[in-house]
Amino acid sequence: MATAGDNSALSVATLSPASIGVAVISILLLKILYGLGTDRLGHIPGPFIARLTPIWYWYLTWKGIECTVITAMHKKYGPVVRIAPNEIDISDGAAVNPIYVDNGGYRKIDGYRNFDINGFPTIFSVTDHTHRAVRAKAVSPLFAQQAITNSKLAMQKIIDATMVELKRRRSLAADIPVDLLNLFRSMAMDALTEYLIGECFNSVGTERLSATAFVDNFAAGGRFFYLPSWLFTFADNWAAKFDKNNLAITMSTDMVQEFAAKVVDDSIAQGEKETYQGRLLHASLSREEAIAQVMDIMFAGTDGVARILAVFCWHLAQAPDKFERIYKEIMQNPGVDARSLPYLSGAVKEASRLALANPTRLPRVVPSGGLNVPGLPTIPAGTNVGIGAYSLHFNPEVFPKPYEFVPERWLECMPEMLRDSFHFGKGPRQCIARNFASAIVWWASEALVRSRVLDGGKPVVEKIEIVEWFNSKQVGDNIELSWA
Repeated sequence: MATAGDNSALSVATLSPASIGVAVISILLLKILYGLGTDRLGHIPGPFIARLTPIWYWYLTWKGIECTVITAMHKKYGPVVRIAPNEIDISDGAAVNPIYVDNGGYRKIDGYRNFDINGFPTIFSVTDHTHRAVRAKAVSPLFAQQAITNSKLAMQKIIDATMVELKRRRSLAADIPVDLLNLFRSMAMDALTEYLIGECFNSVGTERLSATAFVDNFAAGGRFFYLPSWLFTFADNWAAKFDKNNLAITMSTDMVQEFAAKVVDDSIAQGEKETYQGRLLHASLSREEAIAQVMDIMFAGTDGVARILAVFCWHLAQAPDKFERIYKEIMQNPGVDARSLPYLSGAVKEASRLALANPTRLPRVVPSGGLNVPGLPTIPAGTNVGIGAYSLHFNPEVFPKPYEFVPERWLECMPEMLRDSFHFGKGPRQCIARNFASAIVWWASEALVRSRVLDGGKPVVEKIEIVEWFNSKQVGDNIELSWA
């Protein structure tokens, strides 16, 4: 004789697929309706779909149109926009300090851990402040302004070698454009490894940086940045299987890893504690983690510097009057450090604003007490919130004619311009190598103008376009000048 339990089991087993589908959909709808009824972010404007799911936003990120779409949303909804059930994007620079600077800034979201290397949280990707502090403290003396200034002679040799290489490529160019982005990646890689690692990567003289595929692949991971870790791993592995450059990526990554392993092993053998890896080892990091940290800084210190310099050249090639003004300023101030020349500095800051190495928002978790910025809606604790360089750098209220290259705007700099300069982020978690990267950009910019190596060069394309990932990808993979 069947029991009541047996009857229930039989009933479920004999349900039609359509009935099961209706039941599942009903449960999902009830869950959505419950969520809408208890929505703590209901006061934040945004598209209706943002209340239901983050999937549409993940698609924008993967597609590389996140910034463009979010900017349009801000024009429609205002400076605070809801983009997912627990995600807020802000375009008002007044929120920069509360989120990123004050009291050490808010904690990074767990999504940054998707940028771990070899299973280790890096100085960039780690979310725990205490864990990061040990590592950042160990290497911070290398990024002090005086230490960087003392390295100028060695860095100048690499910059000069780059000018020679650019002249060589220009003379051989004929009808073939010169890819500035790749050349400046090589220069940045050599400068960083020479100064921080103590062993130069020696890439300036090669036709194409051997680490290019490693750098590009690391940047491509940003298209999946907001995915949960388990889904990120699946998506990243799936994408790799169908990547036509998979072999080149593997070879390039292996080359970078072998270089990192060699310099770490050399530091262990020598017992030195002055280089980047030596300081980390002296702070009791394992060999394997030190290798991961070296690989991370090799990426972080390469692409941003290269983009700024390539954008600097691309714009000056179209503005001979601005080029001549910088050249005159340099020649009239012999012996003056490039960072002290006002108009050159304006041009570098403008190139940095337009380069957008990291265009998307840098998300953080709102702590207890919520985010309270005068004039903006209150955002409750536990919400993921962020601001992006794209929104800040192209805000016409702070930067009139935001898409134009206007070095003059920095000669009468308003406080809001400095507040909203976000190319290295802001606060204690901003790019750890920012001082070094800035110095290289300034010194190389001065050399580019002084040498007049850009004379006669013309941009190949009318517009520099990027794929808007966390680390931007250059459309066409190059920024070229032609001397044909």
